[in-house]
Order: sequence, then structure tokens, then C-alpha cells
Amino acid sequence: MENECNAIGFAESMKKAVKSVFCGSDEAVNLSVLALAASLHVLIEDVPGVGKTTLAKAVAQAAGLSFSRIQFTPDMLPGDVLGMNVWVPSKNEFVYKEGSVFAQCILADELNRTSPRTQSAFLEAMQEKQVTVDGTTRKLPEPFFLIATQNPQSFAGTFPLPEAELDRFGLSFSIGYPSKQDEIAILNTDSEKSISPVADEKTVLAVQDAVRKIHVSQAVQQFIVDIIYGTRNDKLVTLGASPRASKYLQQAAKAQAFFEGRDFVMPEDVLSICVPVLRHRIIISSAARLDGMDTRDVIKAISRNVEIPSGV
Repeated sequence: MENECNAIGFAESMKKAVKSVFCGSDEAVNLSVLALAASLHVLIEDVPGVGKTTLAKAVAQAAGLSFSRIQFTPDMLPGDVLGMNVWVPSKNEFVYKEGSVFAQCILADELNRTSPRTQSAFLEAMQEKQVTVDGTTRKLPEPFFLIATQNPQSFAGTFPLPEAELDRFGLSFSIGYPSKQDEIAILNTDSEKSISPVADEKTVLAVQDAVRKIHVSQAVQQFIVDIIYGTRNDKLVTLGASPRASKYLQQAAKAQAFFEGRDFVMPEDVLSICVPVLRHRIIISSAARLDGMDTRDVIKAISRNVEIPSGV
């Protein structure tokens, strides 16, 4: 494969750089780098203090991207995020002042602590990489990569993210508490130190373009669709995955194949990534919960029931 060295080199150098300041889940690091390569936004749901901000900042610094952190509160307004037209007396006119969303890598911290009105400010940005203020549309910088965090729904002062917004996130995962060994490493690591970039804007855009060109056979596409359809017809699921989930699952599988040094997607790539792609898109039934199953268990059960295509 022509891009094999670039693919593996980009992935490994990014992961190594991020791990120099983030001590915790290797899966969280792997998924964050994969999401960047796949042009997919990330949602991290976890308790405070486990390194969500450190992870997001480290990914931005390692990739050489401009970074903006938005700390959400209940009184924040859409204009604080998107920007607004401000009257300038000296010019006798309104001048647009960019909001904090105008950066290549955004950390939307505790997104579910702000009102639904402000949460919705991200819908156009996430889907179309642009924002519209007072009838004027402005393009966001490229690449545009959003990492949002949310506190568990049981926490006080949270506003559940609507399904339409959840569906626009490509991957979702939790970091979890570190192991004892990792926590000792945290005590000896300066998480505030800056990371020297191992990539830049052009490199990231080139990687994203290469991922888009990865081949997906008709058999693998059918496999993807069968898994998505399984979420819609299973008795353990009350809300199945949307067609956008099929597209994002394919994008994530392409990135997985790319990092493996292949120019084509295998069913194993799909299976390895289907849980983080689907876990925030489906709602499992009360019967599943009574049986002690969580969303991860249900997705794995559904994927096991789909026949794996051979000869691809």
C-alpha cells in the first residue's frame, strides 16, 4: 500500500505524543486519533477529573492544530459560541466578532451543562463545518475537529443532549478511572506541558483524504447495513441507529483499515469499531437493563448475529 508508512507513522507518532502527557486508557487515545483521521467528532461521557481536557488538548497540540476550549455553563448563549455582530461606534456599523468555535480543534467541555438552545448552536457546525449568524454563513477552519465532553446524566445540573445532536458525533467512549500504575504515572507527569507537534494542518488533511479513498467492497457495505438494521429490529432496542450511523461506521472502519496499512476494509475493521460508533445512537429497552445488559452488550450481541462475509 502506497500510504502504509505514512498511515502507521502518523498513528504511532500521534499516540506517542499524546501519551507523553495523558496517562490513562490506551483505547481513548487510539479512538481520538482514529476519529481525527476519519473526520468524525468525538463525545466523551465520564466523571470529572479523569483527563478529558488533557486528552483533547494533547491531540490538538500533537496534530499542530489551533485549539479552543469552551467551558459550558447554564447561562451561556449561542452567540458566545458562534460569534455575534457588535456595534462599533467608530465605524458606525456592526462588525462580526468570531466566537470560540472558530478553531481547528474544539473542546466543548461539559456540553450537557448548558441549555438546549446553546447546545443546538453546534448542529450546523458539526454537520456542515459552517455557522450562520444573522443570515450570513461563514466557513469554519479546516480541518474542523470537535471533542465534546458530558457528565453522566445522573449528575445534577445537566441537560440531556437531544438525539439529533448525539447522532452527529462519530464516536463515543468513556475514559474511566486509571489503573493504580497509571495513577502513579499521573502524579509524576506534568499534564500542563506543551507537546511538540508531530503533524500539521496539511498532514491531517492529507490523512483524512487518504482515509476517504480506502476501498469498501459491496459485501462489507452490506455487512455494515445488516448491523445497523439489526439495531432497528432487535427487541432489546427501543431506538435504532440512523442511516448516518451507517455512513459513520464505514468512515471509522476506513480509518481502522488505514492505520493497519491496508487500502481496503475488512469485516474485522467494522466489528472493532462498531461499539464506539453506535453506543450513543441507540436506546436499549428496559428488558435489556433488567437482564443486566448495557448498550455495549447489546451492540455486541447484535453484531454477533450478523453473518460475516467471506472472501473480502
